[in-house]
Amino acid sequence: MKDLLTPKQVAQAIGVSEASLKRWCDKGLVRATRTEGGHRRLTLDDVMDFLRRSGRPIVSPEVLKLPPVRSLSERVSARSQDHFVDALIQGDEARVHRIVFDLYLAKQSICDIGDRVIADTFRQIGDKWECNELEPYEERRACEIFGRVLTQLRSVMPSIPETAPLAIGGTLEGDVYRVPTMLVELVLRESGWRAESLGTGLPAPTLCAAIRDTKPNLFWLSVSHIPSVPQFLEHYSTIYDTAQQQQIPVVVGGRALEQSVRHEMSYTAFCDNLRHLVNFAKSRWPTA
Repeated sequence: MKDLLTPKQVAQAIGVSEASLKRWCDKGLVRATRTEGGHRRLTLDDVMDFLRRSGRPIVSPEVLKLPPVRSLSERVSARSQDHFVDALIQGDEARVHRIVFDLYLAKQSICDIGDRVIADTFRQIGDKWECNELEPYEERRACEIFGRVLTQLRSVMPSIPETAPLAIGGTLEGDVYRVPTMLVELVLRESGWRAESLGTGLPAPTLCAAIRDTKPNLFWLSVSHIPSVPQFLEHYSTIYDTAQQQQIPVVVGGRALEQSVRHEMSYTAFCDNLRHLVNFAKSRWPTA
């Protein structure tokens, strides 16, 4: 169950009077529930939804247990990516939180943040690591920091009804990169899907079992690293065949899927970016 906030807490966080906040609740501008005693209570995801729609800034984010954010006029900058790369390399988790939440509160979709800022950021970090400009611990630390940021971002997103279409996915053994599969989960949830990343480094048999047990409306495989191409293709083939038996579409993507590898694979869709994934998901289930 999500933590509930009082009108007083929310009013303090966004810098308005408690009376104004209660009036907005009564008008339906901010979604609120009532306790058995008749007191208003709000969830953080409903508050975040209101802030994104209204454009109101957060004055005291610590009241909502959120990282510091800047004023609305400063939120979106062409230099967001440069700041993001620098913050991740330096291990500045607070600044990474701030940049992501600044963009989110400025009504940027997670899809756009992922494609325009995050993807290029991690390409740069990966290139620096491969060129020995970064220590391995710096590259892994960046991934761990961003994984925690995405977890917090997920906690403030709207809840998904049980009637929504289900999507599951993850990565195969040898692929430990969790940021891409976490991003897929958030982007699909933003699009109205009940998406769940199963994690990283999973054996093919357990992914097949997940497909059979949950019977999702979509299965995705994120591929950032392939230790052995023949082994990968063998394992992937079993997953695809299992999904086909259940008539479940398989979507694949990731920087490790070079053209030579893709030519040996069968799939329902290959997505170069998150926008392609969103468009495909909408084509399969327009009402999500």
